[in-house]
Amino acid sequence: MEDRKPIVCIVDDDPAVRKSVSRLLKAEDVDVRTFARASDFLDAELPDAESCLLLDLCLPDIDGLKVQELLASRGKRVSTVFISGHGDVPSSVQAMKGGAVDFLSKPFGRKELLDAIERAIAKDRDARRSEGELAALRKRFDELTPRERDVLALVVAGMLNKQAASRLDIAEKTIKVHRAQVMSKMEAKSLADLVRMASRLGITGAAAEPSWTASAPEGSFRRVSP
Repeated sequence: MEDRKPIVCIVDDDPAVRKSVSRLLKAEDVDVRTFARASDFLDAELPDAESCLLLDLCLPDIDGLKVQELLASRGKRVSTVFISGHGDVPSSVQAMKGGAVDFLSKPFGRKELLDAIERAIAKDRDARRSEGELAALRKRFDELTPRERDVLALVVAGMLNKQAASRLDIAEKTIKVHRAQVMSKMEAKSLADLVRMASRLGITGAAAEPSWTASAPEGSFRRVSP
């Protein structure tokens, strides 16, 4: 598959800024989407590709900090670089606390802008990779049987085969079979690898509560009936 160009969404009410920044980014082989109003950006579909948001702090309809807040409340992860001709320390601190990659004061230099955008796109790329890996882990976990999930929880909690067998009231050799199946289905190369996977899925210290299933995007789990 051909690699897609990164995308930068520019939200700024100044047409001169939109035009000059767009020209600069297109020369760097970056796709650009421009918005004069924050509401137009919020109504648009977010890019399904490596991307970042270049967001003006002061906009006529919704200020940049409110846009950042609204995106977060909607569960939208957007790698953001703020720009402003009227920025102050409290605003920049709030923006960074909200997850912004950078805060640039106008007028900013070409290299300063490109470096900030490069960092923002790299952050988005890493997040997408991590989300993809976690989705693959959840898919493999979903393919485990309820008993295999019980065994997984006990194994990563540090129980020996004999202890797990006693807890589940089954034969030790049966535990060994389930454990081997868990390792195979989860594609774990070692116990340490399996423990790291379980940690990413939110399975930690769950030895006393068998039969687990994924219940939320964050990787939390709930008990289900046998």
